[in-house]
Amino acid sequence: MAVTIEVSTLSNGLRVVTAPMPTTQAVSVNLFVGVGSRSEPKRLNGITHFLEHMVFKGTERRPDAILIAQAIEGAGGTLNAYTNKEFTCYWNIVPFDRFDVALDVAADMLRNSKLEQAEIDRERSVVQQELKRNHDNPGSWAGRLIGGAVYGDQPTGWDVGGTVEIVQEMQRPDFVEHIGRWYHPSNIVLSVAGNVSHGHVLELAERWLGDMPSGTVPGVTPHDPAIRGPRVVCESRDIDQCSVYIGASIFGREDPDRFKLRIMNDVLGAGMSSRLFREVRERRGLAYSVGSGYGYLADTGAFTISAGVNRDKLVETVQVCIAEALKMRDELVPADELRMAKDHAIGRFRLSQETAHSLAQRHGELLLTKGAIESIDDAVAQMEAVTAEDVQKVALRLLTDNVFHCSVVGPGLNEDELASALTG
Repeated sequence: MAVTIEVSTLSNGLRVVTAPMPTTQAVSVNLFVGVGSRSEPKRLNGITHFLEHMVFKGTERRPDAILIAQAIEGAGGTLNAYTNKEFTCYWNIVPFDRFDVALDVAADMLRNSKLEQAEIDRERSVVQQELKRNHDNPGSWAGRLIGGAVYGDQPTGWDVGGTVEIVQEMQRPDFVEHIGRWYHPSNIVLSVAGNVSHGHVLELAERWLGDMPSGTVPGVTPHDPAIRGPRVVCESRDIDQCSVYIGASIFGREDPDRFKLRIMNDVLGAGMSSRLFREVRERRGLAYSVGSGYGYLADTGAFTISAGVNRDKLVETVQVCIAEALKMRDELVPADELRMAKDHAIGRFRLSQETAHSLAQRHGELLLTKGAIESIDDAVAQMEAVTAEDVQKVALRLLTDNVFHCSVVGPGLNEDELASALTG
């Protein structure tokens, strides 16, 4: 049964989207704010992520983090948040009969965080430990390095969490100013899905969020495609395996070729039936894990291939991955392989929208970043319409000569060796 989506806008500009699901026991409450790391000046890189932590540390009504957590977890629910380059999301999931409390807590956190300097100083170490943990994970760190290489030294290329050194300098006035610049109703979407009516959500949204004062939201620095990072980034470590990423710059999230890329990616590197898995793992035994993916920003994006390999197989793995990618532009995908890729992509997409939380996440993100919510059936029709010629055209558009960057974390690395592997 299709889920009915309803969208309303409060008088202050805050948008509310709901997806009533009367057969579920859950409600997912999600507050999206249109601010991420690309909205930050270099001296405050990472403050959006740090602020995400601080919002959980207490309000006047719920003075500490324990009381906030207990309000949701005491009902059997879960709460968390995340930050990326373009938006922040605060979310919770509760039994449907606790929805009123769930929205109250979420709105209270968003609007009334105390941001006490003592709590900032205490949480600073936690944020820094998170950054250090990410650095200590070779796969995670290689992924961060490829982002900086593809996007270059500009806001789109900076790390979402910033650096340990920058985080050390952040003080309460920085957080207050950041909220004042970005946390305006017109820059916020409330997305709710589950066993609740649109009218009830709207009633409580008016109560808890309707009196937020309006304000002007700043623009972000446009991505400059002429700025690129190094072709190869290596970080040698005395570990057993190499984590490697191969990356290329692509178009933004609203480009008309996005569904063609989706199918191209499925053929190349999505799952155990993909070309990369078959060639790199099954036929050659080069790597345990290998695959491809992509991510979008408003005006740019990144396409990546990743693998975990032994040092003596690193160069061959990079060469094979590049060769398989270039086949996408040099040869048409056979009809049976295209059909399988479409079925796989469409099936995964449908199954990813099975829960109240997944629907609320999708609707909130789309309404915030695109201003509209594409239906599941429309998205499926777009994927179904992709032809072999479309796949080849998008590959020709994106996989041009000298487009690839490479990042590796592992033992005994040589940049020149990897640079040669990228060019075949």
